[in-house]
Order: sequence, then C-alpha cells, then structure tokens
Amino acid sequence: MNAHEQLDAWIAAHLDEQVRFLQALVRVPTDTPPGDNAPHAEKTAELLAAMGLVAEAHPVPAEAVHAQGMQSITNLIVRQRFGEGGPTLALNAHGDVVPPGEGWSQDPYGGAVVDGKLYGRAAAVSKSDFATYTFALRALLALQSLQGQGPHLRAALRGAVELHFTYDEEFGGELGPGWLLRQGLTKPDYLIAAGFGYQVVTAHNGCLQMELTLEGLSSHAAYPETGIDALQAAVDLLQALYHHNAALRLQRSEVAGISHPYLNVGRIEGGTNTNVVPGRVTLRLDRRIVPEEDEALVEIELRHFIETHLRHHHPRIRLTMRRLLLARSLRPDPRARPLVQAVQRHAEAVFGEAIPECGTPLYTDVRLYGAAGVPAVIYGAGPRSVLESNAKRADEHLRLDDLHKATRVVARTLHDFLCP
Repeated sequence: MNAHEQLDAWIAAHLDEQVRFLQALVRVPTDTPPGDNAPHAEKTAELLAAMGLVAEAHPVPAEAVHAQGMQSITNLIVRQRFGEGGPTLALNAHGDVVPPGEGWSQDPYGGAVVDGKLYGRAAAVSKSDFATYTFALRALLALQSLQGQGPHLRAALRGAVELHFTYDEEFGGELGPGWLLRQGLTKPDYLIAAGFGYQVVTAHNGCLQMELTLEGLSSHAAYPETGIDALQAAVDLLQALYHHNAALRLQRSEVAGISHPYLNVGRIEGGTNTNVVPGRVTLRLDRRIVPEEDEALVEIELRHFIETHLRHHHPRIRLTMRRLLLARSLRPDPRARPLVQAVQRHAEAVFGEAIPECGTPLYTDVRLYGAAGVPAVIYGAGPRSVLESNAKRADEHLRLDDLHKATRVVARTLHDFLCP
C-alpha cells in the first residue's frame, strides 16, 4: 500500500468521526450579523485539542470588531511542523455565516444527516472545510507516524501545515485573514482556501460597495414645491446606474468562469411618512470588478459618474458617498501552478473526472493572501456550484461523499508538497 492509499484508508476509517466534528461545528451558531463568533472559535479549539491539535487563539481587539459592526472575533491558527526545511502550506476556512432565514425543512443548527447529506447553516460554506482540512492534516500525521514501518512508504515529510480558521468573511475578511497577515502571525508559502471539490479556482472578482446619501429638503405633500425631492433624484440616478450597468456587461473577462463586470443596487432607504416629500434617501450599491480591471480606477470612475449625473440633473441635491468595502480581485498567479496541478491530478483520480481550473464571480478572503504574495488556490468540500449546495439559502447541505473525497484530495496534495 503506497502513501496515497494509506491516507485514503485512514480517512475512510475516520469518516464517522469527521462527520461528528462537522455536526458539532454547525450546532454553534455564527450568524453575522450579529457576529458573535468567539464562542465558535472556543468550541473549535476545544474539539481540536481533543484530537491532539493545539490551536493558537488570536482575538481581534473589541474596538476594531465593533467598528465593523460585529461583536467578537477570535481567529485560530494550528501549526504542525514535520521535518526541517520544505514549504509551509496554509489551509483557510471561515466560520462566520449569514443568518439562516426562513424556509428550512431541517434545523439550521441541527447538523442532521438525511439521505447522505448533512444539513445546517455553514454545512457547505465553509465549516465543511474546517472538517476537510483538519482530517486531511490528521491523516498526514497518522502517515508520518508510520514512516519507516513499511517498504512502500516514502521518506519522511518536510515542511509545515497551518490551519487558519477565521471569522470575518461575511464582512470582507480584513479582521480574519487580513488581521493574521497584518500582525505578522503567518506568512505561508502556499495556500488552499475553502471551496468546492469539482473545480480548482485560481481567480475571482473584486467588489466595491458604496453607500450614497442624497439629501434634498422635506416638505408637506400638500406643498411639494416647497421641498426638494430626494427620492425623485434617487430614481433618476437609479435609471442612470442601470444604463451604466448595461454597458459594463458588454465588457468580457478572459478568465474562465468570470463573465463581465456588473453593478447592483441592493438596498434603498428614505422618506419619513406618506404625506411628506422625502428629503433624504440612501442607496447601497455593489460593483463587481473583473480581474482585468484596476480597482482604484473603477472607484474613481464610478464616483465621477454619480457626481456628474447629479450635478447636471439635480444640482440642488447634496450628495455624500462612503466606501463600505473595496475587495481586490484575485488574479491567476503562475507561482501557484504546482499546487493547481497537484490538486487537479489527485481530484481527477479521486472523483473519476477531469477537474477544471477556473475563476469565480464571488469575492473571497483569498485575495488577502494573494495581496500578501502567497500563491493560492480555492479548493474544498462541496458540490459543483453554490446554488446546488443552497449556501446562504434554506436547507444548506453537504453531501458526505463530497466531504470524504475532498479530504482525500487535500491530504494527497499536502503529502506531495511535503515529500522531498
């Protein structure tokens, strides 16, 4: 039995334990908002300790957390050194999630297994990969303990594996991976981050989110000429933005899996009462940025577009613009090629089909590692698409077969990178 077969055998023998671990993680809510995530980190560290893995706890100062609209964040790092030399591979998954919402047929915090699927909020994105990465590492440790006991086992492993379990993906990641990287707590040579098992993702969109406040002058609806209608200006601006979006959609990205840039207005608030001319309206918009675009230039151009439109068409409206988020794109990194090829090779062997390399229109925490110079891929347990998993919707779930197979792929990939 060669090393890969040894890893596979250990993972198969511990699948029930892995499922129980994931169920325990799902049963501790991490809804963001409100974003009280430290209790989940404490439970995770406790479960890891029971497996013999020591998790460093890195709490983010409360002032920074509260400024982001959350209550608590404690990020975790598990460091496992094998032999001297060799690369350090980090595995990152996030524990924070959106609230479950309505329409569930299963308890969103129950972790029930029905027809081979584990149900619960974050079962697929991405507490699943807490389990994938933890048990891939444990399989590697089990293999290491057998080195020298059989003629088919290869030389001892060299290098290190780190598990990064973080809690700020829903709010942009700056207090999750961003915090760990800025504090100098980690600088891996490569990264694998939470994803789905049927593709290796090497690029993703960026995202600019902005809040626009249009201020006019309230007045009684019986005397509308005495007011300045902020909602009328907002409606006109919305039409201009949607026309702008139509033009954006004509631009095409060359990255497979990413189509074009686009703009969405996701929230509108305004007015005080039915019989009052609205004097204030707030819009929140989301501009997705393809890897070929320059994020800073996108923001400059969008601000200019909005300012110019209102100045020409509604000069009495006062405009305030506030950036909520600027998430940079992840661009393909040639240095990640050996990691991409290793994941693809083992995924094809395990899944029995070719696993493509592609981009995703989502934005993720991985961009923060990329900005820090760490070659990265996105790969983990899950189906072919976010929609198939019901991630962020009712009845989010994970097929246990996908969990099992992805764990095998990750364990084999780690082995190949750490084997001289």
